[in-house]
Amino acid sequence: MVRRASIVAVCSLALLALVALVPAANAADFKVEKHVVGETLGGRPIECNVYGDGDDVFWLIATIHGNEAAGTPIAKKFVEWLEKNPQEVEGRKIVVMPVANPDGFADNVRFNRNGVDLNRNFPAGNWGEADVKPHGATPLSEPESRVLMRVLCQYFPSRVVSIHQPLNCVDWDGPADKMAEAMAAKCKLPLNKLGSRPGSLGSFVGTTLGRPIITLELPADAGMDEEVLWNEYGDAIIAALRYKHEEPVAEKAVAP
Repeated sequence: MVRRASIVAVCSLALLALVALVPAANAADFKVEKHVVGETLGGRPIECNVYGDGDDVFWLIATIHGNEAAGTPIAKKFVEWLEKNPQEVEGRKIVVMPVANPDGFADNVRFNRNGVDLNRNFPAGNWGEADVKPHGATPLSEPESRVLMRVLCQYFPSRVVSIHQPLNCVDWDGPADKMAEAMAAKCKLPLNKLGSRPGSLGSFVGTTLGRPIITLELPADAGMDEEVLWNEYGDAIIAALRYKHEEPVAEKAVAP
């Protein structure tokens, strides 16, 4: 009888342990959507993957300039990290665009096939002051920048990180100074407010829309080794994901 009671007790403990493990297993089952959101002038697909369906929306963009490609392996490692840490997706929608300019990436050039700088082709208030001549005949003249605009409008992110090279700093536009500080604290890149570039995504999102956006400027020699890049900058991307932007509270008008 004592032996039977012991067996029952052991089985009960094993069952409790199994039940305790179930939530952790289920946590890995977050929503994943993989989209082809458009194509380039050269006919290459522009891919955008969405993880989770929460209200807190984070958008990571890499390689809008085709010859600034170190962000693409970082985006790949970020997705792998999410899959290993599914609890980070809870309450969030994470939008990842690993190559925003596939033709430029394939050709190893800054521009698209029209010779337009996609990061000067957005309808920011300063578009007409563009400091790079090939900024397009009009804002959103290029199919690739129109795809980015559609993604922006569809998900309307709470914060954005766009990975560039070669200026070796954490730059920001809009109300993103604290987010920039949080990212800089997790990597070796210094803070440097470069100023809003005319027609850039940073100018449009940060200044025109008033959303926090970081331009993570890696050094020219960052390379393409995904393990090295993730070890160097992964914690900064994670800091951006976890960052909570607090909208300023409007002061109530005092009645006369």
